Amino acid sequence: MSTQEITDIASNAKKASRCLAGLSSVKKTELLRHMAGSLREKAEVLKIENAKDLGQAHKTGLSSAMMDRLTLSDNVIEGMARALEDIADQADPVGKITDMTRRPNGLMVGRMRIPIGVVAIIYESRPNVTSDAAGLCLKSGNAVILRGGSEAIHSNTAIIEVLKDSLTHSGIDPDVIGFIPVTDRQAILDMLKLEDFIDLVIPRGGEGLIRTVSQNSLIPVLKHYKGVCHIFVDRQADLEKAFSICLNAKVQRPGVCNAMETLLIDGPIAGIFLAKMAQIYKQHGVELRGCPRCRVFFPEMKAATEDDWYAEFLDLILAVKIVEDLQEAIDHIEKYGSNHTEAIITENYTRAMDFINQVDSSTVLVNASTRFSDGGEFGLGAEVGISTSKVHAYGPMGIEDLTIRKFVCFGDGQIRQ
Repeated sequence: MSTQEITDIASNAKKASRCLAGLSSVKKTELLRHMAGSLREKAEVLKIENAKDLGQAHKTGLSSAMMDRLTLSDNVIEGMARALEDIADQADPVGKITDMTRRPNGLMVGRMRIPIGVVAIIYESRPNVTSDAAGLCLKSGNAVILRGGSEAIHSNTAIIEVLKDSLTHSGIDPDVIGFIPVTDRQAILDMLKLEDFIDLVIPRGGEGLIRTVSQNSLIPVLKHYKGVCHIFVDRQADLEKAFSICLNAKVQRPGVCNAMETLLIDGPIAGIFLAKMAQIYKQHGVELRGCPRCRVFFPEMKAATEDDWYAEFLDLILAVKIVEDLQEAIDHIEKYGSNHTEAIITENYTRAMDFINQVDSSTVLVNASTRFSDGGEFGLGAEVGISTSKVHAYGPMGIEDLTIRKFVCFGDGQIRQ
């Protein structure tokens, strides 16, 4: 695909985005519901195209975790449709005016939510991101340019066709959804130079992809390098809660960014907790890599390396460390964490609040699995991504996070003296 063709996609998206600015909430709701219905109607077509991607993935030896993300089952397609319906039902943030105050000169000053403009989303493997991202951007009044990974090219192309047909059916310029239908890296690099047409880039995928985008983009990038998520089991934890939460956080779906990657255990309870927790993990096929103190209690455990503390395994592998106290746990997270998600298991309110206040991550939980760090679980509907960079959004991003605020002022003839 030529540089000019990619420029044309971005330019057309910019022009088409203007029609979204005046689109009513009712019209956007009707559009998203039509899209949801069309995905259901075209489910068999989507699965046929997805089978092409799965066949190629088998040949290239794609990991089981990535295969899971790639598969478009009936349940996944239904989930995509429901996600669009959930987005349709959410309140429209566009045009909302807040913080209205009257200045001493009588001028009324407030802030109104507006679309960002054109959002480019670069992602890997998960074809459901195609419909989720399009739905969120359209609801928030943004045009979107989508560039999926090579492993899902047939699936993504089919989904885009369904969504664009719904736009045409609804009388909306189909260019509000742009799609880069090639898989070569140069297409991404060309797109990242189009600062005159694209307002924000959101990369979703592995650390390598995100660093490549960040280093080459002339456009602001919303970053999420990796999810090195921790759970700290405090000396005042309810151990039955801890067993259940720590199992869920690692095993329920190990290949996602909010799965726990490092387990930190308070020294005074380490022996009693590890004696049972290690056996539970063994029964579920989890490979443990521990510090020297851990291996005293559970000699079968592999020795953890320095790299393991930084690792996002995305697999049934878990780094385990015994710490002296709460402060050492916080210090460990500060050094090795990725600003994604951390949790503490404790029945002590003061210690829980110390953890919340001192841990610098976009999501911090008390007595709950890290797997809850998700836009849907937080009531945002489908999420466009998780931001671990401190910009206008931090953590899971929903519809409102795809808008920004501008100042609006109402006067009665005021002039500045």
